[in-house]
Amino acid sequence: MITLPSEYKKRMQALLGQEFAKYEASLNQNPIRAFRVNYEKISLEDFQKLNIFGNEKIPFVENGFYTDFEKIGNHPYHHAGLIYVQEPAAMAPCECIAIKPDWKILDMCAAPGGKSSQLRNKLSASGVLVSNEIIPSRCKILTGNIERLGFKNTVTTCCDSKRLAKAFPKTFDMIMVDAPCSGEGMFRKEPVAVSEWSEENVLKCAQRQREILENATKCLKDGGYIVYSTCTFSLEENEMVVDEFLSSHPDFEISPVNAAICENTDDGILFEDCKCKDLHLARRFYPHKHKGEGQFMAVLHNKCAAAEHFLPPHKLKQPEKAVFEFLDDILTDYSKDNVMLYNNNPVYFTPNFNVPEGIAFSCGVTIGELRKNYIQPHHQFFMALGDKFKRKIELEADSKEIKQYLHGEEIKTDLENGWAVVTVGGSALGGAKIVSGVAKNHYPKGLRLVNI
Repeated sequence: MITLPSEYKKRMQALLGQEFAKYEASLNQNPIRAFRVNYEKISLEDFQKLNIFGNEKIPFVENGFYTDFEKIGNHPYHHAGLIYVQEPAAMAPCECIAIKPDWKILDMCAAPGGKSSQLRNKLSASGVLVSNEIIPSRCKILTGNIERLGFKNTVTTCCDSKRLAKAFPKTFDMIMVDAPCSGEGMFRKEPVAVSEWSEENVLKCAQRQREILENATKCLKDGGYIVYSTCTFSLEENEMVVDEFLSSHPDFEISPVNAAICENTDDGILFEDCKCKDLHLARRFYPHKHKGEGQFMAVLHNKCAAAEHFLPPHKLKQPEKAVFEFLDDILTDYSKDNVMLYNNNPVYFTPNFNVPEGIAFSCGVTIGELRKNYIQPHHQFFMALGDKFKRKIELEADSKEIKQYLHGEEIKTDLENGWAVVTVGGSALGGAKIVSGVAKNHYPKGLRLVNI
């Protein structure tokens, strides 16, 4: 049983009125679990032929499903990045507006990567996603998820919002601000959030949210969109932040969300003395009314006429000849224009987006590490470009060999010597180096399964 702080109960009783009893009862039910299909690796149609995790669709997410599958994170399909596990309410903000496939998008508070992966799936090869996380340990987790999912034109950064504003002025068509918050919407899923709750923390979070939003405006193109979201219920962190932002930024307006989100959420709350009378266009997701945890979201649209902002030319160095010889030996085809050096590492990334030197934690796909007389390929290389490999070791999801591979063991193969990608369900799982009929395991030690 979850015991709510008395002050929090008073606040929620005032917010929900007669619905409070249902809300409180919902906190003692099991959290709702769900996953999304990763379009970077597999189409929805092809995934349905493999799907063992659950077929009940989330009504507002095209590629989202509810699940009760146990230990889903240990399954080979998860290791291969075919799916991303995420609770359904957290998927709602990315579905608020229609995203164009060639957009440049910034996710300002991205770890562990749920919303980033959802946004990247809406972009084409010409779109770019920058995913930022200020805490280094969480940025590593974010980068690991981006790597597992096989994303290409994706950058991860580890910056505060002020540094982002300086690095990427008027750069993005859309910015996701999933702001750090007091976590009231996560009480059922993460009970530790209950013990950490206080009114003081609510107000601290609201101040930080205002600062992040302010810096987001500096990164946004004219005519662009900011989707502001939290996983909390407090007015101070939600409608009050939005109301204050709109009052001080007359070039912005609050916009309606897509119909499917509107139908599965409640209106934003018009609090006393609020200046914006359209706050009802913001959306609230409650665990006692919808299948998921707590979520707030609002679409903030820059009303200025859209204009193209030209960034400085992308002047990255070309790597040495050995990198191209390495790629020619391993891949069936690739774009040589996308091969460049970033922070002295060979990467695969679009030449049409400027990433200042030193700003990125990870830029595009890291091809590998240049060593004396050879290149040691990176796990990102296998995961993102595996579909282009000449040598592929296809394993079945329930085979003995795949268990051996995920455990870090060698497997036998009749393929010729050289670097190969190991696949499951047609998608890259990791790398191996074939030597005399044996595929030597290059699955990262930190990802290997100890008990299978």
